[in-house]
Order: sequence, then structure tokens, then C-alpha cells
Amino acid sequence: MKMIELLKKLTQTPGISGYEEKVREVIIEELKDFADYKIDEIGNLIVEVGEGEEEILFMAHMDEIGLLITGVTQDGKLRFRKIGGIDDRLLYGRHVDVITEDGKVDGVIGAIPPHLNIKGDKGVKPWHDLVIDVGAESREEVDALGIKPLDYAVFKKHFAVLNGKYVSTRSLDDRFGVVALIEAIKDLVDHELEKKVIFAFTVQEEVGLKGAKFLANTHSPRYAFAIDSFACCNELTGDVALGKGPVIRAVDNSAIYSRDLVKNVLEIAEKNDIPIQIGVTGGGTDASAFQHKAKVLALSVPIKYLHSEVEMLHLRDLEALIKLIEAITFEL
Repeated sequence: MKMIELLKKLTQTPGISGYEEKVREVIIEELKDFADYKIDEIGNLIVEVGEGEEEILFMAHMDEIGLLITGVTQDGKLRFRKIGGIDDRLLYGRHVDVITEDGKVDGVIGAIPPHLNIKGDKGVKPWHDLVIDVGAESREEVDALGIKPLDYAVFKKHFAVLNGKYVSTRSLDDRFGVVALIEAIKDLVDHELEKKVIFAFTVQEEVGLKGAKFLANTHSPRYAFAIDSFACCNELTGDVALGKGPVIRAVDNSAIYSRDLVKNVLEIAEKNDIPIQIGVTGGGTDASAFQHKAKVLALSVPIKYLHSEVEMLHLRDLEALIKLIEAITFEL
């Protein structure tokens, strides 16, 4: 399935906040034969479809959470800080890829074996007490590997299709949104739209919606949509479930989204026989950066285990989300 192949390619491409260039290159390679594009000053990749006034803006962020290398110890270990929301429990005993200017280097975040835990410590090790081990024994060996401060690391990524229906991997947030916009652009470029629709692949969402805030200074759409994750599923998210369709993310920590736009999208989904859910979750999205100048909404697919190595979505939800984006483009 071509969509799965693209999803795998994008999720396995590293790119933490501020370092999105590799992801941007993959998107350009996918779109260059279909549409013109531009890159703005902060690094957002922008595609315009249709003619006329700016009516609709769809955004999906390119960046992922990860680790920024901050220094090297005398014995060749890498110090780091977290970029984005990473639970410290997920760091201990993990394989990582250290991304350098010339490629990548295998690394591990070590763990004290229970045999040697003489203090009986069962607490969570904070990130600042951890280091990345790349098999070096000195700063000189680290330098010889091509690693330097301000390089970065991501969790080593395994891509799994479970039971033919689910995809589980790191960085589905928000590479699924990137895939959704790519597929929508490919389907829409041959249609004559009497309005301008902007598709933006944004940077630095995980560290404060920086790319979207820049866009809000340069674009004035009537409607602004973030295509981003819906963290699922627990008592906060109610009846939302994987496999029941895309989600209108009506409320989160960053916004109470435009209620009349929620109604419009529900009507569009019903008219086009697209299954739809509506829910409340945590976190925030790029759409909230436009609340002062547009009607805004976040559209999502439910994702289990968000911000972990095993993020999971249902492929049917992603397919329905692409149809919804296209229907909104024509009917809003």
C-alpha cells in the first residue's frame, strides 16, 4: 500500500524541532512533480492550491520530539537535553540514533542492572542524570565519530503494521498529518478551485508552535486547520477510539476551537459519508496560533501511546481524514 510506504519513509526520517530539513526534503521529493512550493524564513514548507483570496489553511508539523546533544564528557559520553515533551521513563535503557552532519551513529542510554542496584532505587532516573553511550572512551573518539554539540538524537525507530490495520512507530506525531496533506495536495492540484487553499508543513511545533506563529504573521486565511494528533484513549478522551474515524479535536490545553466550525465540519463529514468523532484531549496545536484572526479547528486521528516509541494509529482513520480534508476544501 503506497500510503503505508510513505508513512514509513517519513516516520523513519529524523527531524527534531529546529532540525526539520531532512523531513522537508522528503516532502519536496514527493510533491515536486505535482505542485510548486516555497520555503519561508523560519523553514515552513508552503504549497498553494487554487486562485483568489486565502480561504483555508491546513497545517501539519514536520518536527518530532528528541534529544539535543549539549556536550561530551571526558570519558566519551554524550550529555543531552530533551526537545519537546518526553517522559523520563521512556529514556532509560533505550537505543538511539545520533544524527550528525555526515550521517548517523548508533547510541544507547544505559541502565543499571538489578544485580548492581545495591541501593534498591526504583524511582525514575531524571534525564539530566543520563548520558548517551556511543562506544567511545574519550572526547577524541567522539570527535572522530563526527559527533559534536548541537547534533541531535532520536529514538531508534521500528515500524510495525499490526494485524493489517494498525501502524505503530515513533513520530506518527505528526508525520501522519504530513502524509494526509501530501495525499490531499496530489488529489486537489488538478481541480480548479475558486479560492486559495494553503498547505503548510510547519517547523518547531513541539517547542511552542513557532512555525505556526510565524505563519500567523504572514497569512490571513478565513479558516485555519491543524492536522495533528489526538492523544487517545483514557478517561479524558471519552468514547473516542481507534478505527472509528478521524477526530474533531474540539478542546485541548491550547484552545477551545471555533464551535460553529465544528458544526460545519460535522455536516460536511455526514454529507460525504465520512465517519467522524469529536473529543477533548490535552496538549496543543498549530491552529491555536491563528485564534486572533481566523476560525480555527484541529482535525486528527486518534493515536494511542502518544510521544512514545510505539505510537499507534488505525489506517482506516487516516484514509478517512484525507477524504475529509478534500471535502472541506471543496465545500467550506
